[in-house]
Amino acid sequence: MGKEIEQIAVQRGHQIGLKINSSNSSDITKENIKNTDVIIEFSRPEFAKDNILFAIENNVPIVVGTTGWYEDYDFLKSQALEKSGTLLTATNFSVGVNIFFKINEYLAKIMNTQDAYDVHMKEIHHTQKLDAPSGTALTLAQQIIHSIDRKTKWTNKKTLDKSELTITSERVDPAPGTHSITYTSEIDDIEITHTAHNRKGFAFGSVLAAEFVKDKKGIFTMNDVLQF
Repeated sequence: MGKEIEQIAVQRGHQIGLKINSSNSSDITKENIKNTDVIIEFSRPEFAKDNILFAIENNVPIVVGTTGWYEDYDFLKSQALEKSGTLLTATNFSVGVNIFFKINEYLAKIMNTQDAYDVHMKEIHHTQKLDAPSGTALTLAQQIIHSIDRKTKWTNKKTLDKSELTITSERVDPAPGTHSITYTSEIDDIEITHTAHNRKGFAFGSVLAAEFVKDKKGIFTMNDVLQF
């Protein structure tokens, strides 16, 4: 992701002031980011919280693509607001996926009154994807649960409980990411699917987000970036 983001950022006329990976994490210092306009964070769940706090404390807007840390979201949001920071998070930065979110939301509202249909989800990612279900799948699941009264929670295993939304997770290389939502009845199926061909969509969206939050204060999402 870092390489993809760098390539797109440079193509769009930006300069990369600092690149951090597992071999040089000690380079994350106030001095090294003093001329930084925006930090883009794609790391691992266990590092995201500290990286976000670092950005907030040093008054640098941060765009976060890491997932698996959202149990700390409310705390980090409060810290950003308290310290006049800038935090933009997304479970998926792809423009196509964010359009898919809107389609999913709309379809779920329609299906709320169609009791003959049950719904389940399947997501497929590469084997380096650490969290399951994916952050994107959880966003899709939350939209469905919010809109369909007969679904109250999600589960990552097969269930006979009709109140639970089943999410099946598969990890297969080299899949960059596929999400399918299927409504099934005795008569027919209705399915919507988003398939990523590569990681460029995620990288492009994160650069768009970085361009958007520069010089802004507050809490943002891709809905703000894309003006949905």
